[in-house]
Amino acid sequence: MNKHNESRLKRENVIWLVTAGSDRRPQAVPVWYLWDGKSFLIYARPGAKVRHIKENPHVEVHLNTDEAGIVRASGYATIPKSEPPAHKSPAYLRKYRSQILGLGMTVEQFAEKYRNAIRVRRLRFH
Repeated sequence: MNKHNESRLKRENVIWLVTAGSDRRPQAVPVWYLWDGKSFLIYARPGAKVRHIKENPHVEVHLNTDEAGIVRASGYATIPKSEPPAHKSPAYLRKYRSQILGLGMTVEQFAEKYRNAIRVRRLRFH
């Protein structure tokens, strides 16, 4: 991956997560994420994203297009119980604390509402 795309993955606020459940109908939704150089960490509320990943862990992620093009990857998503909640992830809070507070929530309230950690690994960039 080139430096421009790596930089974008670290600094962009939103990535699109594409899931498909047992009905095989894709759903693309913008999500907050953390990129560690090897995988994506996303926190989600209980709902369609979580259900879809449990039914079909194959996902796509992509950033919006910029002057250099698009960043897109296929990966494998899990919902690991070993991930700390959002309010106990220093890197996640560095990136999103002001946006969380802007929603009128404390970081603890956010972590309770978005209690499902999603980890996307085994990435293949396109």
